[in-house]
Amino acid sequence: MQPGNRLIHEKSPYLLQHAHNPVDWYPWGDEAFDVARRQGKPIFLSIGYSTCRWCHIMEREVFEDVECARILNDLMVSIKVDREERPDLDHVYMTAVQLLTGAGGWPMSAFLLPDGRLFYGGTYFPPGQFKRVVAQLAASYRDEREKVEQTASEVARSVADGLTPPAEERMLSRTLVSQALSRLDQQYDEVHGGFGGAPKFPPHGALALLIHAQRERPNLLQMISGTLDGMALGGIHDHIGGGFHRYSTDAEWFLPHFEKMLSDNALLARAYVDGYLLTKDPFYREVAEGIFRWAAREMTGPEGAFCTGMDAESEGVEGMFYLWRHHDIMSLLGSEDGELFCRAYQVTADGNYREEHRGLGRTRLNILYLKQRLSNLAVSEQVPMMEFETRMAHARARLLAARDQRVRPFTDDKVITAWNAMMVSSLAHAGRVLNDPHHIAAAEKAARFLLTHLYADGQLRRRWREGEVSREVFLDDHAFLIQALLELHETTGHSPWLEHAGRLADEMLARFGDDREGDFFFTPSDAEQPFVRPKEVLDQPIPSSSGTAAQALVRLTAATGDDRYRAASGRALLALSPWAARTPRGAENLALAIAQFLPSPLFAS
Repeated sequence: MQPGNRLIHEKSPYLLQHAHNPVDWYPWGDEAFDVARRQGKPIFLSIGYSTCRWCHIMEREVFEDVECARILNDLMVSIKVDREERPDLDHVYMTAVQLLTGAGGWPMSAFLLPDGRLFYGGTYFPPGQFKRVVAQLAASYRDEREKVEQTASEVARSVADGLTPPAEERMLSRTLVSQALSRLDQQYDEVHGGFGGAPKFPPHGALALLIHAQRERPNLLQMISGTLDGMALGGIHDHIGGGFHRYSTDAEWFLPHFEKMLSDNALLARAYVDGYLLTKDPFYREVAEGIFRWAAREMTGPEGAFCTGMDAESEGVEGMFYLWRHHDIMSLLGSEDGELFCRAYQVTADGNYREEHRGLGRTRLNILYLKQRLSNLAVSEQVPMMEFETRMAHARARLLAARDQRVRPFTDDKVITAWNAMMVSSLAHAGRVLNDPHHIAAAEKAARFLLTHLYADGQLRRRWREGEVSREVFLDDHAFLIQALLELHETTGHSPWLEHAGRLADEMLARFGDDREGDFFFTPSDAEQPFVRPKEVLDQPIPSSSGTAAQALVRLTAATGDDRYRAASGRALLALSPWAARTPRGAENLALAIAQFLPSPLFAS
């Protein structure tokens, strides 16, 4: 193992994964930029996260390669960033990379001037290409400085222009909500559920909007149920351990990218609880309970807070923890139950996961998935439904016990305020509507952790790990925590939750509000800023923080009767309305905030 570089002193699990690379890494900070200016070198900025498979591949192939590291150390100053701890940097530089190349993803590879502006970027580079790119860019920086400076200036202007609202008129109208619903209807996959084609991410924002609007538009129920069914039956769902993988690489929800994130599962738990409330379908409730069991078993720390995510790979192979061989299942379950289980979950002796990618070859592995619900399978198998479901439950429990003996994927144990707040909200909501005191207790315990450890000095923080909190905080941390505290107040009636929510909202308005435009910046006014102060308007895999902040203020108005919060949410939504008009698919969280702000017989709360 190489001696530790500067990352050895960091708390981020992602940075610590690179702490013994031969690359002379710096964490993000003044020291790296000072060195780059003093030595006259460009900066190589690598952004990723600890459970990212391609980040692992690039580390093994490039950052652990002595020759790649030598070239990088000689020609550039290298900075490593955890995107989950610094989503502001990720947002700004990913926008720049996408504008420059037309694509993005992680690991992100950005090449910067010593003032932080980007002049070239990409994602994963194989070692040979990486060495050529580093050498060519260093030569360009040395010999064609004026051209490099011009490119960096153009990219910076383009990123800044991207924060300018579209030209559409600013107006708050329920038409914006209808447009978002119409776009979802146009893109709905009637065969598999979800929206659009491959790859498919869980559509949290779309489901939340549809569930809200369905109360007056019952025809939307087909899209809700079809999407919830498609995900729950598919391979993206962990049928043994509960919870969902990151996304499906195909349109059928079959082949997942196997990492599991707290944020996805918190939002999906809420969607399945609400699906149960709409339909009284016990299948949806069981899926939600499976998420909560997974979170309690595998993602909860001793003090009640939740870890961030689980890696996609173990033993160097993506999905190995979750895949099954036919003969292993038969050995565990016996002939009769084994054959029944294999027919139900599409397990074959030849395997249904036979792709030669991912280093597996033809190893006859299976992804567990269902083509129809167990209740329907019981009929075709001519087994009484209760007996069939009991036998399947016992089989899953035996497989879970066996799976727990395998080499586990890495778990990123840092506590992120925003993501924990999402799970607190879902648990508190489920506890109230399902009358389950265990969910309420788990939500309160996690919320107390956040208020004790991440809000101890009267100012919220982004991340806690091993007793240390980060300096940074972002809009999503405030917005989602306000929502979580309001959910707890509605569930328990305890006034301290509401009081904390009000204080956090006042702080959010003071530190994140854009006084000129009326909406929100993603970073606080008193924080270090990238070369552009970012805003997060449209939904990513996580709902936009701007829309969530507006929703939180609408809800706080109802809870407190304080019209200051309604006025603030109205200003923000008016400023954001051109985005909702221009990009209805991608602005579902804004559309939901507008629907909540403009109650009507159609969109009554």
